[in-house]
Amino acid sequence: MTQQATVPQRLATVADLLPRPLDPIPWIKLKITVLLLASGGAGLLYLWNVYHWVPPTMTAVAALAIVLVTAQVLAHGMTRPLREMIAAARAMAHGDYTQRVRATSRDEVGELAVAFNQMAADLAAADQQRRELIANVSHELRTPIAALQAVLENVVDGVAEPDPATLRTALAQTERLGGLVAELLDLSRIDAGAIALEPEDFALSPMLAQAVAETEVAAGVAGRTVRFLTDVQPPGLTVRADLKRLHQVVVNLLDNAARHGPPGTDVHVTARREGGELVLEVRDEGPGIAAEDRDRVFHRFTHGERAVGGGTGLGLAIARWAVDLHHGRIEVVEPEAGAGEMPGCRIRVTVPGQS
Repeated sequence: MTQQATVPQRLATVADLLPRPLDPIPWIKLKITVLLLASGGAGLLYLWNVYHWVPPTMTAVAALAIVLVTAQVLAHGMTRPLREMIAAARAMAHGDYTQRVRATSRDEVGELAVAFNQMAADLAAADQQRRELIANVSHELRTPIAALQAVLENVVDGVAEPDPATLRTALAQTERLGGLVAELLDLSRIDAGAIALEPEDFALSPMLAQAVAETEVAAGVAGRTVRFLTDVQPPGLTVRADLKRLHQVVVNLLDNAARHGPPGTDVHVTARREGGELVLEVRDEGPGIAAEDRDRVFHRFTHGERAVGGGTGLGLAIARWAVDLHHGRIEVVEPEAGAGEMPGCRIRVTVPGQS
């Protein structure tokens, strides 16, 4: 059984059935003129039918001229935003998103102009992000591809032997490419909203141990010598979260710390429960992050003013997305007091809903 139409729906249906006699006229100002003339003519017809009164010819001509001039002057300001929107829309079709419409009136046309300007700004931002994404991905792909090509050319030309060291270099570049592709796939899923949380209860220590083991392997292949120290209080701490996503957060944070920590230093991983929240911190012993860059490092393709260590600039952005899915917080906090010349970077993740 179909539901009965609501009053607004019925009114809209009736309005669609009403005639539109002015639709063939291609200009709004001419439509306004015809509207005024038709209204005045209807008034004169009423006067003639009721009082049998007809204005003098010169009076009728003067009134007609006044109607035409007034309609043209007043309609110019009414239709100007519409003409600007037409010009801006045509410019957008050719890739120019800088055009804006002057919105000064408070009627429906003014509201349309404001909405049009907002749409133009959103399209310009989306186009700029698309251009930056293409440029950054091209740059990130070019570096490992060039390095891998150089290694393989040296092996083919006999300049280098296919010994374990050469193969490890080629493998490191291949893994870097694979990591970039995986992160780009994650970003596409993020933008499509195709990933949902699957929370479960699990012990935190084994998950951290696995994440540390994976990062140690990757750091060893890349020639980074850092040591990971883990402290979970209490040792049997259990949490409720999406295991895969939280593991992804930890791996990205550990990889970031390993990249920017000086050789031979430690990366500290601590976890505890505070007031019904899981508080997880990863701290390295590198140069740290300037206060003005602490929020920017979680944006896509942002490396921050840190020591050169490679990376795609996507890991922290994906980590923030995964934490946001848990309705948590991720932030760069102040280093511990007395850290010295190398204060290190200290990133804290807070996941609520823990009992």
